[in-house]
Amino acid sequence: MGAIPVIALTGYLGAGKTSLLNHVLRAPGARIGVVINDFGELNVDAALVTGQVDEAASITGGCICCLPDDGGLDEALAKLADPKLDLDAIIVEASGLADPIAISRIIRFSGVERIRHGGVVEVIDAATHFDTVDRGTNPPARYGAASLVVVNKLDQIPEADRSASLERIELRVRERNPDVHVVGAIGAKIDPTLLYDVADAAEGSGQLSFRELLIDTPHPDHGDHHHNAHVHAAAVTATSDGCVDPGALLDLLEAPPTGVYRLKGTVAVNYRARARTYVVNVVGTSVHIAPAPPAARANSLVAIGTDFDVDAVRALVDAALRPHDGSAPTAGIRRLQRHRRLSV
Repeated sequence: MGAIPVIALTGYLGAGKTSLLNHVLRAPGARIGVVINDFGELNVDAALVTGQVDEAASITGGCICCLPDDGGLDEALAKLADPKLDLDAIIVEASGLADPIAISRIIRFSGVERIRHGGVVEVIDAATHFDTVDRGTNPPARYGAASLVVVNKLDQIPEADRSASLERIELRVRERNPDVHVVGAIGAKIDPTLLYDVADAAEGSGQLSFRELLIDTPHPDHGDHHHNAHVHAAAVTATSDGCVDPGALLDLLEAPPTGVYRLKGTVAVNYRARARTYVVNVVGTSVHIAPAPPAARANSLVAIGTDFDVDAVRALVDAALRPHDGSAPTAGIRRLQRHRRLSV
């Protein structure tokens, strides 16, 4: 079993965090662990949570980022990381007062085994954002922690103004965080494959999966993904045999193509006359590399995101997996080892 992604779900009260969480929990077959911060008004559908895992792990006592080192979050994560639960992901829903930067740091440097940082999803209320959250001269620091920004409640803005409103928020966020992935949404409905691995996603096809066709599929006349009731992800898969050049691979992992939010897969590298296989996971600009289990297939890499050029992305992923004869270049091995140390 690989490391479980722990995703921080942040945003001011009323932005739509709980709507997004409940939507993700409804994905058929999903097994999601949930850590809920009880500070504030939350309305997670308990039936959905208990239907997916044994129980939700709930934290009380204030914002998650303010808890003492021995108080709550690590204990909850350890319980949900139990291999017996076989979870796809763990989502930490923070209160509207919580600091996304601090929450991200706590998760990233948690001592809990079998987990990895799965990104920070910041939910924004498109209708009220500039009246409540972003009112100063400089963009709020919280933008800097986000890997994915969901600009929600676009239906509360006149249709003729939605694109301009979304663009205004996106430009403001990118002043603080130029690499962040931004999507617009209605009802906080985004494709769960943006957050974690969904078993029946149609990887490699660039087409909607059967699951996507069943869940909240928008009418074809409703415009692009920014205005749809449901944000759909696209995926590109590439495979190869032999060992790859770690330098070429890391060029892709460290700077994903425009529109690609996640990269995942297994790769083999020739190091000290031996093929070594690794599991790689990228969320935004965060790269996680760990040894692969013995039965893992190499090489296979999947790029997941929204609104990207499928052919261009496939060419880049294919190039990163191109077989490399002989021992891997020293510079590439050093880069790989650096990410391995940071991933522990």
